Amino acid sequence: MTTTTATPVQGPVRLGTRLTQTLGTALPVYVLLALLLGALAVTDAGFYEPDRFLAFVRRAAPLVLLAAGQYLVIVSGHFDLSVGAIVTTGVVAAAEIYHGFPGAHWLVVTLALVAAGALVGLVNGLITTGLGVPSFITTLGMMLILEGGVFYWTGGSPTGYLPDDFRALGRQDAFGWLPWAVLVCAVVGAAVWWLTRSRWGRTLIATGDSERAAELSGVATARVRTLAFVLSGAAAALAAVLVGGFSGVSAQAGSGMEFEAITAVVLGGVLLGGGRGSVLGAMAGAFALTALFTLLNLRGVSGSLEPTVQGLIVIAAVAVGAANWSRWRRRSPSRNDQPPPPGTHATTPPAGPPPATETAPPTTAPPTTAPPTAAPSKENPSTGGPTA
Repeated sequence: MTTTTATPVQGPVRLGTRLTQTLGTALPVYVLLALLLGALAVTDAGFYEPDRFLAFVRRAAPLVLLAAGQYLVIVSGHFDLSVGAIVTTGVVAAAEIYHGFPGAHWLVVTLALVAAGALVGLVNGLITTGLGVPSFITTLGMMLILEGGVFYWTGGSPTGYLPDDFRALGRQDAFGWLPWAVLVCAVVGAAVWWLTRSRWGRTLIATGDSERAAELSGVATARVRTLAFVLSGAAAALAAVLVGGFSGVSAQAGSGMEFEAITAVVLGGVLLGGGRGSVLGAMAGAFALTALFTLLNLRGVSGSLEPTVQGLIVIAAVAVGAANWSRWRRRSPSRNDQPPPPGTHATTPPAGPPPATETAPPTTAPPTTAPPTAAPSKENPSTGGPTA
């Protein structure tokens, strides 16, 4: 007898559901960014003039780069608190390099700073993954080392200068109207987005979601996470070039930027424990944070309240993300709890220890029975034959 099983027909997916599935956890930050940009347009009628809007994007560019690099580390389940110190060190080091070598080419200095930032990230990654030191402690120690080194090197007041060709990325325009900082953000954002879509990016997210499961799948989790730290350090060094070009030499150039980057990433819907989030959401979080600070400045709110606002954003975003994650986990049954396919009957294994494996008894050949032997006949001594 053949049993036919009816396949349930799924209704059309709603537009809101499809949009939510596409944007994922970053949907709230896009809504927030749109609201903030609208509020800026209402507060300042000339905000959307090309020059002023591009100046806003230029000002947000260093934080966008830091958020892109910080995303790679956070989505793998770690933190990088050294990026702000890398920015400060990069700006001061560039000024000192030009003080000693005035004719140095800007591209050589930029590549040297990026390589140095990647080296700092490599040290952070090796200490975290190789020695098992928590990334919070590792990068916090690196931040203190770099800040102390800058203060010892400069005495609190850095010398030197940054020539115009080096500052071009942070303050000049390409094609006469488009800031170089915007192009740098676009290129870095596209590169990081491509990395997250590659095999390495998928293994990075899987490592942050469950390190044990990734290791059982053959992923070299230590190598994957170390590369994330390297890329974060390189992005911070590139952000130092933009900061130096935009604001000049300062011993406090990157002060507090590590917390701004973490705030932007969390605001973009990235789970602090790792394993969930998108780099586009993290970068949108950086733009939203810059837009929020710009709006507060236009409203006359003191800049000293920015750390308070960052703290409130981090707490609120983490609380909302944790609640959504717990709700999703409750609604998503595990594979073992999923119902059986239609047409099959689920069997519940009995409680207790698993039954012992039943083995068949050894097969032995049936015993052979010897034929009965006849009793010896008694011979008749007289005739020599058997007796009757």
